[in-house]
Amino acid sequence: MVASIAASATLLSGGIANAEMPAPLDNPGDVKIALVRYLSTGDFFQAYLSGVEAQAEALGVDLRVFDSRQDAALQADMVDQAIALGVDGIVIQHGLTESMKEAAQRAVDAGIKVVAFDVNVENEAIPQIEQSDYLLGKLALEQAIEDNGNEWKAGYVYVPGIAPLDRRHVAWEEIKEANPGIEEVAQMGTLDNPIANSNANQARSVLQANPDISVFFAPYNEFAKGVKIAVDEAGMSSDVSIYSADVSTADIAQMREPGSAWKATVATNPAVVGEVSVRALAMMLAGEDPGAQVIVPPTLITQAFLNENDISNMEDLSAKLPQFAHADVAMTDWMPLPPR
Repeated sequence: MVASIAASATLLSGGIANAEMPAPLDNPGDVKIALVRYLSTGDFFQAYLSGVEAQAEALGVDLRVFDSRQDAALQADMVDQAIALGVDGIVIQHGLTESMKEAAQRAVDAGIKVVAFDVNVENEAIPQIEQSDYLLGKLALEQAIEDNGNEWKAGYVYVPGIAPLDRRHVAWEEIKEANPGIEEVAQMGTLDNPIANSNANQARSVLQANPDISVFFAPYNEFAKGVKIAVDEAGMSSDVSIYSADVSTADIAQMREPGSAWKATVATNPAVVGEVSVRALAMMLAGEDPGAQVIVPPTLITQAFLNENDISNMEDLSAKLPQFAHADVAMTDWMPLPPR
């Protein structure tokens, strides 16, 4: 009885009463879901996890978190661990197609509902949660052209085989083809921990070998942090402009530093993406279809906008950009939301 009252109170705080929930979510304490993570280092992934946790709490379900810390084989094993636990649903967060494809299929074969965020598991039964990664890359690059024209030497940070980076890479290739004056003189990139420092080490070498680079496209905020470390150390902050994807409070602070080379980023609110991931899974548990692709639209955030509006954290950003604070995606009449 006490557990039931507590669950009802949780759901009411999100604005939906327990009786209004469809099965099996009308008994949410009996519903177990798992988040199986490949990437977890950095502000983006901490915020994503907070969104997953907040939406799971609003639903009242039992959430288990598995963190493989970029170990592809371990992530696949963790899917099997979740299956053995008897979970009802799984969110797969990032990973490699070759290691997750069969693991995801094993979950589907076990009758478990699965959604995948930023990893292509090549399975029609599994909706893809996306930030519209192509647009993340395209909007950032369009801002780079607006700021710098269409003739410049570029450094590019890329690690192939990661679905969101591969989608952003498509935008990079298209922009180069459409603007022959943009020359990629160096490509680098690693996901070794700590990601920012590891990329800073590579960027130092790139800048020493290519001092004529004027634009760095670093389409992941940890990449951008690494490039900025190297640019600052080289005393090139006034000579190099950095364009990225994703955002956090720490990123905002770095973008607003006097003379910062980090000029713009394109992002969704990672906490909102986490909420959307769980909402899509909840719809599937209730027998509803969230669609093959669940896309959270991104927002361009420039250094100038942050300075003009004196934005210092994610809360300020959400207040100034309402579309950043909530995405009306994977929503139903019965879906409870976390308290705002």
